[in-house]
Parts: sequence; C-alpha cells; structure tokens
Amino acid sequence: MTDLATLLEVGGPVAALGGGAAYARTRHPGVYWSTVGLPISTVRLLSSYGSVMEACGLTVAPSRLRVLAVKATTRREVRPVPPRRGFIRPTMTGLRVRLRLAPGQEPADVAASAERLRHAWGVHAVYVTTVKPGVVDLRLVGFDVLRQVRMPRKLRPDLLRVPVALREDATSFVRDYRAVPHQLTLGATLSGKSMYLRHLVAGLARQPVALVGIDCKRGVELAPFAPRLSALATDPEQAAELLPVLIKEMEDRYDLIKSRQGIAPSTLDEEITSDIWGLPEHERPVPLVLFVDEVAELFLVATKKDEERRDEMVTQLIRLAQLGRAAGIYLEVCGQRFGAELGKGATMLRAQLTGRVCHRVNDEASAKMALGDIAPEAVSAACAIAPERPGLAVAGDTSGGWSRIRTPYLSLADAAATCREWAHLVPDLHALKPFRPDVPLQPPVETPSPVVRPRPVTD
Repeated sequence: MTDLATLLEVGGPVAALGGGAAYARTRHPGVYWSTVGLPISTVRLLSSYGSVMEACGLTVAPSRLRVLAVKATTRREVRPVPPRRGFIRPTMTGLRVRLRLAPGQEPADVAASAERLRHAWGVHAVYVTTVKPGVVDLRLVGFDVLRQVRMPRKLRPDLLRVPVALREDATSFVRDYRAVPHQLTLGATLSGKSMYLRHLVAGLARQPVALVGIDCKRGVELAPFAPRLSALATDPEQAAELLPVLIKEMEDRYDLIKSRQGIAPSTLDEEITSDIWGLPEHERPVPLVLFVDEVAELFLVATKKDEERRDEMVTQLIRLAQLGRAAGIYLEVCGQRFGAELGKGATMLRAQLTGRVCHRVNDEASAKMALGDIAPEAVSAACAIAPERPGLAVAGDTSGGWSRIRTPYLSLADAAATCREWAHLVPDLHALKPFRPDVPLQPPVETPSPVVRPRPVTD
C-alpha cells in the first residue's frame, strides 16, 4: 500500500508534466521547441553527427597524412571523414549549423540527404543553402512554422520591398519589386489571395509609391484602399480608359530619361538600357505599382466590340510588362483562373511576369500555367494545398527555385486603416487625377452621453 501511494505521488507530477508538454507541442509549438525540442535535438546532433553523416553517404576517405597520424598515435580504426561542423546556433524556430564540405562533395549531396537528416535528428525539416564554394548552411526547423504564422521581428523595410509571408524554412518572403518587377498571383475563392494582396497594399502604403488598381469586381477588393490609391478602375470600360494613360505616363518617363542622359529623341524605347534609378533623386519620377485583380475579366468578351477592346487592353498590359520596369512601373496581376484559353495574349503576358505565387486553385491547368514553365515539380505541391490552410501558397520565379509560403492574417479593416493613415503620401500625378477614387467621409464616432445619476438625498 505504501509503495502504491509513493508511486502515485511521483507519477502525478510526471503525468502532469507530460500532459503539459503534449499540450504545448500542439497549441504552442514555439514554446515547446524552446523548452523541450531544442535541447533534445541538440544532444542528438552532437552525439550522432559522425555516424549519421556516414549513414547518409556524406563522408569521404581520410587523407594519407591523417591515416598515418592516427596509426602512429592510436590503435583505433581509421574512419571516414564527415564535413567539418561549425558552431550550433539556436533560433526561435530551430537550429543553424554551418558545414565545410569535404573534398569531392557538393551542396547537392547534402540536399539529397535532407530527409534522412530530419529523421535522424528529430526535427520538422532540414534545408540546405550554399554560403560560398565548399560551405553550406543547414537550417533545421523544429516545428511546422506555417501552421501558426509569426513573421520574424528583425525585418529591414526598404523602398519597394514588402515582407508579405513566411517561408517554410522560417525566413520571411519579401516581395522585392526592384529584383522581381512583375508577378502573377493565382488563387481560388477563400484560398488567401486577397490576404496576400492586403499585405502588399498595406506595406506599400507606407512608402513614397503611387498605387493604381484595376478591380473588375466593382472594386470590392481594392475600393477599401481608396484613400491611398492614385487611380482605380472598377470595370473593363474604365480599365480601357486607364491603361492608355499609364502607357502615356511610361512614354513620358522614357522621354525624361532620354533628355537627362543626352539620348536622341528618335531613339527607340526598346534600345534604352538605363532606367529611372539612374536619374538624380530630385528628377526621379515616383515608382508606380499597378494592381490588376481578376485579370480574367479583362479577357472575357461578349460581342465583337468587346473583343476589339480586349485585344487593345491586353496589348497595353503586355507593353507595360515589357517596358515598364525601366520606367519604374511594376505589375501585380492577380486572378482565380489564368490559362491559354483566355484568349490571344494570355501566354505572352504570363511570359513577362517573372514572379509567380500560386495559392490553392480549382484545377491543375491553372497551377501549370503559374508554375509549369519555371518549376514543374512545384505544380504538384500547389495542387496538394488543402482548403483548411488558407494563405498557403507556392512561390517561385524564373530562376527555377520555389518554396511554400503562408501569409499571416490581416483584416480588411486594419489594411484600410493603414491606407487612411498614410493617405498623405499619395503623389501628385496630374494624368491620373481623373481616375482618383472618391474617398467616402468617415462617419463621426458617436460617444455615449454620460449617465446623469441623481444625487443622494442627505438629511
């Protein structure tokens, strides 16, 4: 009886501790990793590094000098040499280890063994990045960071650079318009595409940038950001009027570059290799970002007259995508569906959009249209996105690289409030004034009148 009571006294706290750890691992994975997962994985890595590398085929035969030294000093067996390991650097989401590869090894050898390393050291994922020739970084992620998205705190804001999502390796996904000028973003209803767009608009609203929108859903997506928009078209008819104005703005900027650099006025725009960033700051036009939501609405036609207007608008979009970067005009094309069947010019427009972000789509053809020409293996990853994870997407570019990302939650009210707060940054572009959206006045906040209580009667 005494032994049973002692067992209950000891087992109670242990069971409570185990239950608390299980709860933290499910509900608060970051806390669990910092307190339990990090020490366990560090011990596993330190104690099994050599044997794991040998089992993964990441060792090489020792040099003759090493063999002679071992035989001369000890009688133990000469074992293969693994990559030289640097210091283990813990992070809030995992571990980082720098490896110096042995002669004859390449980063692809380590990347091919990433799944084995993940199981050997008990972490969620292992990612390999090349630092310089012969040196790679192992980023061990302790838990699924895309389940509860928390953006890194140390983010450096910069002009035309907006952190909008978190990568699966716990680094931030930054939309850099200077590096990737144009992008195609696809996503079905409730896939998180609108959330991605909100982060872009809210991030750019704080910067000295002109924001222009084409939203053929009567403006329901972009109209809440009207205080910060320089122009907004809410149907194909208005878009047909706005696009020529943007083309004229682009041509005027090319003329400015020509005059500043002494280029002859007869020189073709396509032959100019410089851009607005070579101009002095006081002469540099403000960068302009064009958001096109529901791009398929610009392609759909019902009559012959609509077909002529569609061809003209698509041609203008292609011109902006081909020549806009040097003039400081960038495109963000969004839609639920994008395919060659939309009509003439769809494939040509896609070819000019360097960046690709594909949320959950309703058909494989849309995923192939977004990612098939740059990273065919990413198509299956995009098709496997579950509806239970809105905001999850596959991002890639024409370099062939791709990764899973997820956008944190941002309410429409908060994004709209950010646009109202920074409305004073709307630049003065005379050509776009006719398209400036009407900003509704905010109703005054009614404060409840204080309740007048009768004074107590005192004798």
